[in-house]
Amino acid sequence: MAPWTFHSAGSVLFGRGAAAKAGEVARRLRADRAFVVTDTTLAGNGVLDAVRGPLLAAGITVTVFEGCVPEPPSDVVYAATEAARKAGGGLVVGLGGGSNMDTAKLVALLLAHGGTLDDYVGDCRVPGPIGPLLCLPTTAGTGSEVSPAAVYTDTAKRMKVSCLSNHLRPAAAIVDPLLTVGCPPKVTADSGIDALTHAIEALTAVDHDEFVQRPGGETVYQGRNPLAHAFASQCITLVGRHLRRAVAAGDDLDAREGMALAGTLGGLAFSNAGVTLTHAMEYPVGAAVHVSHGAGNGLLLPHVMRYNRNMDDPVWYGLTYGLNPRADGESDADAADAVAKICAAVGIPTRLRDLGVTEDMLPGFADKAFAVKRLLRVNPRMPQSADELLAIYRAAF
Repeated sequence: MAPWTFHSAGSVLFGRGAAAKAGEVARRLRADRAFVVTDTTLAGNGVLDAVRGPLLAAGITVTVFEGCVPEPPSDVVYAATEAARKAGGGLVVGLGGGSNMDTAKLVALLLAHGGTLDDYVGDCRVPGPIGPLLCLPTTAGTGSEVSPAAVYTDTAKRMKVSCLSNHLRPAAAIVDPLLTVGCPPKVTADSGIDALTHAIEALTAVDHDEFVQRPGGETVYQGRNPLAHAFASQCITLVGRHLRRAVAAGDDLDAREGMALAGTLGGLAFSNAGVTLTHAMEYPVGAAVHVSHGAGNGLLLPHVMRYNRNMDDPVWYGLTYGLNPRADGESDADAADAVAKICAAVGIPTRLRDLGVTEDMLPGFADKAFAVKRLLRVNPRMPQSADELLAIYRAAF
């Protein structure tokens, strides 16, 4: 195999009650002030206090921005950045789901390098290190606490776009399953399916040796490698074991812990191997109808898996058993059907039309998805035209 590398956050602190050590972690990052990027829900339900308290106890001055929203538009990122400048900068703390953590990454980026978000969209366009960044997820799925990606909504283009650079990986991550206990069932389901999507895309990505032969410029993603494979496989097993329980009983701490670990492992897997066609196809859908990223991924994932399926690749054999094992050691559906079964069990929509998508939108979606070459490059099967993607959209419609 050709040489490959593996990246993560600077450090990961995992476990129940880990948020109480936020002050210690911040001090290790030489912080004397912190700018917390979060939302009104977490500010009102006690989660913010669980993080702000330890920061204050460590002698750190804390300023809070509560204006984050799902699938953050660029104006929210700019508003948060301006508030951070007025507060004097310092350690940026992303507290919440992927949208909040991604907003925090973009704030830290703009504080360090200035300019506009457009300057950094795409792969490896961040010119150097950003300021210190600490992320604490309150959902289990995005993996943003360890990833190099920051996604936001370009409202002018009606498209979700991504800044992708290893410079965006947090200096530290604190993954405390207790912070996810108040997460509502729908958010638990959507974020959990996002973790599953990350793992399946990483596991079935084009092999690293083939990836490096494909055309394209500098990239963070590398195709499937042994370490990403290991993390993705464990993530899939954890989701199969714990997601239904976490959705059904939010106070099931074992299920919450299992899903918190799954989210981080999925983040480690995809952020090195890469995400593929499912993500490329979800971006225009999510921007058009404002479905959550996880729900959009979950709806499209079985259809993309059927498009990609290659039974000559042994990774496909292990997928189904991890998701839906039987006592006899076999599985009772193929991998795409097993994913669809989990999605249905936790309430993920099954048809694009149920999200408000109309049939006349599909060709535009296909053209936009086909243009996301940096993700198509990682896909095991290289689409040759937008018509191939249009056929997948129609199957999902």
